[in-house]
Amino acid sequence: MPQMKVGSDRHLLGLKNLSKTEILGILDRASYWENYPTKVTNYLSGHFVANMFFENSTRTRFSFEMAEKRLSTEVLNFSAAVSSVQKGESIYDTVKTLESMGIDAGVIRLKPIGVLQELAEKIKIPLINAGDGNNEHPTQALLDIYTMRKHFGQVDGLHVSIVGDILHSRVARSNLWGLLAMGAKVSFCAPENMQAPELSEFAPYVSIEEALKADVIMMLRVQLERHDQGKITSAEQYRELFGLTEEREKLLKDHAIIMHPAPVNRNVEIDDSLVEHHRSKIFPQISNGVPIRMAVIERALT
Repeated sequence: MPQMKVGSDRHLLGLKNLSKTEILGILDRASYWENYPTKVTNYLSGHFVANMFFENSTRTRFSFEMAEKRLSTEVLNFSAAVSSVQKGESIYDTVKTLESMGIDAGVIRLKPIGVLQELAEKIKIPLINAGDGNNEHPTQALLDIYTMRKHFGQVDGLHVSIVGDILHSRVARSNLWGLLAMGAKVSFCAPENMQAPELSEFAPYVSIEEALKADVIMMLRVQLERHDQGKITSAEQYRELFGLTEEREKLLKDHAIIMHPAPVNRNVEIDDSLVEHHRSKIFPQISNGVPIRMAVIERALT
């Protein structure tokens, strides 16, 4: 059985302070797991991992659970919707309780920003961020970067346009930090009321026409109900101004690829016909999430 490390390097809270060397280590290990000859290995047998989701996300939880079971860990699934947190117990108390019961690592998703960092300072077991507020979603960005590297051979030198609700997107932020660390250029494209001005010093905001000139066009899921005061008031209007339509796809470079963290609002941020287009990496991204999360769990427990 692998010996567990000690110290904060076992956490994965975000990509903002992760070096290129650390990211490459995760990507390389994910490649190892993707090509592993059997679906299940006993490598982490005997370890207990809790998936602690204080915010719903079936897709991400299933991906983590698949990764955990492929590594033969014992999995505990925790949902705040049916927990004592609804009765007033704090997130800290819940995590501390599970730590006291003997879990070896926790995968955690929550809405409040800053709580995860506070937990990591108080909890001894490694914590893996499965999405916290609009702060970070590191494993999503890692699987995105893995997908790019797999397609292009390297990430250094690529131009990636991220289009959509940057303001509320933890995916955009984690991709920004990870891609910059890997040597890529990042541009943002968003309606004015969906921009995060504090990020403009790291990635410029460009028009949709300029965004289409990139090597990777990453569309973000848009929830218009968050922007009822904005100029864009309907899905049809968003598609017309910022959606990746069939007409806009024809303007992409021959080698360009389309990405989306999913779930997709078809015919809003991307036309239905493009979701499984030959350029699209949307379902390969989902597939790549399992080996990436295997690598991250291994990093936490060995």
